[in-house]
Amino acid sequence: MPTLVLLRHGQSQWNLEDRFTGWVDVDLTPEGEAQATKGGELIKAAGIRIDRAYTSVLTRAIRTLWLALQKAGQVFVPVTKDWRLNERHYGGLTGLNKTETAQKHGAEQVKIWRRSYDVPPPPLAPGGEFDFAKDRRYAGATLPQTESLKTTLDRVKPYWDAEIVPHLKAGENLLVAAHGNSLRAIVKLLFEVSDQDIVGVEIPTGNPLVIELDENLKPRSARYLDEERAQPLPKAA
Repeated sequence: MPTLVLLRHGQSQWNLEDRFTGWVDVDLTPEGEAQATKGGELIKAAGIRIDRAYTSVLTRAIRTLWLALQKAGQVFVPVTKDWRLNERHYGGLTGLNKTETAQKHGAEQVKIWRRSYDVPPPPLAPGGEFDFAKDRRYAGATLPQTESLKTTLDRVKPYWDAEIVPHLKAGENLLVAAHGNSLRAIVKLLFEVSDQDIVGVEIPTGNPLVIELDENLKPRSARYLDEERAQPLPKAA
């Protein structure tokens, strides 16, 4: 039976600065590097053999994957990078300090933008500092100007179905190093979490979430390898 390991990137510089990051390509902090390294050590200690790995096109996720695979002793596995595993696009909130934004727009409005399932932030104005239209990583793609968790799932799901599911069905063990919201989208798909409940699911940085799947790709069990930093999980079917 296949095993899927989900790994949220380690702490980034903008996590530390409490800013809305989204698609901005910031790097890991030293603490984030340590989290990614420990994640790899835990994978090795658990004896998990990785056959293939996936990540986004953002540095913090890519470096988390590198560090984890290195410590796990499995840097040789095939790695695929794709923008559809990127973090949620935070639209016009991108780059803003979360506390200052709450003071400006009201804490309740910011909570709705951050935590509701299907209400996106205001769209990103074209041509500004964080306009990704000319970034060659996204050449030929139709890019969002803002996303909710729902629309994040809408772009993750086709990639999941076409590129990841076939390898799981072939019995491979996969590692996906990505972001809080793209990984929540995968958790929602696997565990069939309701729209209401998924907004309460938190995935800690740098802590491998190991999901054992049956032949129908239904979760048989799920656990975080670092129990001290674990968060509640949906029940496996």
